[in-house]
Amino acid sequence: MLAKIKSDIPQEAFDWYDSYAHGGMDRRTFMKKLGTLVAVGYSMSVLTSALLPNYALAEQVSFNDVDIKATYETFDSPLGHGKGQGYLVTPTNVDVDLPVVLVVHENRGLNPYIKDVARRLAKAGYLAFAPDALYPLGGYPGNDDEGRAMQRSMDRNKIQQDFIAAAKFLKSHQRSNGKLGAVGFCFGGYIVNYLAAVESDLLSAGVPFYGTPAKAELRQNIQAALLIQLAALDERVNKSWSGYEADLKALGVPYKMHMYENAKHGFHNDSTGRYDKENAALAWQRTLSFFNDKLT
Repeated sequence: MLAKIKSDIPQEAFDWYDSYAHGGMDRRTFMKKLGTLVAVGYSMSVLTSALLPNYALAEQVSFNDVDIKATYETFDSPLGHGKGQGYLVTPTNVDVDLPVVLVVHENRGLNPYIKDVARRLAKAGYLAFAPDALYPLGGYPGNDDEGRAMQRSMDRNKIQQDFIAAAKFLKSHQRSNGKLGAVGFCFGGYIVNYLAAVESDLLSAGVPFYGTPAKAELRQNIQAALLIQLAALDERVNKSWSGYEADLKALGVPYKMHMYENAKHGFHNDSTGRYDKENAALAWQRTLSFFNDKLT
């Protein structure tokens, strides 16, 4: 039997990965389920290459690009873990104060994909800062499985406080124009929603990619404009949208939601088989246009 190809992988395999990546099943169960597809003709190497990240694919802007400068910066987080650290990327060809954007990673730490997103923003003229929630444990360990386990072991409330501290650090940066945006993916999408809700004057604009909303009791604080990016095949996240939208409407929050047809959770992440090049490019163009409108 010829091994079936990557483009034929059924949606259920991506659903299993989503469940595994978010703590719904352990790795042993995930691999066992993939084994049922091997039994009907799929190659395990094809399956894992489609579902698991390959960060060599994710570099769109080199860290050596002459238009940007990247450094690691620490910040105080007295209500979180005491100290935090992140990846700061600055445009080198702009002398004026800059609009600033916080970039928030998924549930596995500051991996190469998220660092590249920060570089893409800097290349577009923003001062971008991508904190690493795993810094108190030594930082992103170099692989997502270990990073996911590390982040799961941490106090979620302290992580949230670290991101609040990072947002304030960036907003008050000497190069900041005082207008703070935030973009995040999955867990990071949740953090963007949380930052918009926890303090009404913290964000000017937020772009949560496939992230769940903050708790209902916090949403009354939201004043930031939101551009909400959702994937049509992402049932887990999308089931929270109707309630969130009702609250945003009731509160008069300026928002726009885009639902990307045939897109999977994680469709913007160009290091995995869930990547949807066309939808990712459209979502990113909309993100930059939104930030240009709200932050400059």
